[in-house]
Amino acid sequence: MVVYNGRTCQTMELIGERGIEKGEQISRGRTAEIYSWKDGQVLKLYLDKYPFGDAEHEARITEAAHKAGLPVPAVKEVIEVMGRAGIVFERVEGPVMSKAVASKPWRLSHYASMMAELHARMHSCQIPGLPSQREYLKTIIRDRISLPVHMKKTLLELLEQLSNGNALCHLDFHPDNIIVSSQGPVIIDWVTAGSGNPLADVARTSLILRVGVAPGVGPVLRRLMILAASFLNSIYLKRYGQVGLFSPEEMNKWLPLVASARLAETIPGEKRALLEIIKAGLSSQY
Repeated sequence: MVVYNGRTCQTMELIGERGIEKGEQISRGRTAEIYSWKDGQVLKLYLDKYPFGDAEHEARITEAAHKAGLPVPAVKEVIEVMGRAGIVFERVEGPVMSKAVASKPWRLSHYASMMAELHARMHSCQIPGLPSQREYLKTIIRDRISLPVHMKKTLLELLEQLSNGNALCHLDFHPDNIIVSSQGPVIIDWVTAGSGNPLADVARTSLILRVGVAPGVGPVLRRLMILAASFLNSIYLKRYGQVGLFSPEEMNKWLPLVASARLAETIPGEKRALLEIIKAGLSSQY
């Protein structure tokens, strides 16, 4: 048995035991698979390489964000399925924002503004006891990326110069992690969330919109996706500046740092663009 948040949670050695089975696969990401589950719920099942602690961590933060009044799925339980960690959430019906934009591109401006307003609302929250955004970035830069020693040193010096902050930050806030439901947008995938400076979180979102184009698409479609993401990014930043505390200059200082963290994820097709952003960011600072 597994204990999470004071509750004894179900552990399953085999799918199907006690009549409980995961249903159809809804989606698959870089860290987990999403399945339909009993009683109108969904199961987020982490891939084999991710430890059980990641699921417990995400469940705690998601539950805290839910209690803070943010639009996030309710956590039902943390479980183990065939040795893999999983979280059962309430099911939220609707497409992720990236698919909503693709199906209704004429509403791109609306969705970009929605994303900015939602992000600013998140940043108005403070949740004690969350991991430090600064320590998260420091660990990645120091231990998990392959860069020349002098670049790492400069990045860490820059990090120390920037204000810390204590806002709730998602650190992976982008259109694939927002469900557009009939009740409004819902934020998912809180595993990297922590407490820190909102502009670092905004910089991370802007960076993803700049470099995070899906691999494996043809050159014409890729170009269209880049143009759409660029347009969405500009509207998102403009609207965030209207509803949140925003300084473009301060945000740009965070770009080489969040680009370094993104580099550690080794996402195909992004390395060259990320290195250019890191080098440009450091040269503008020093």
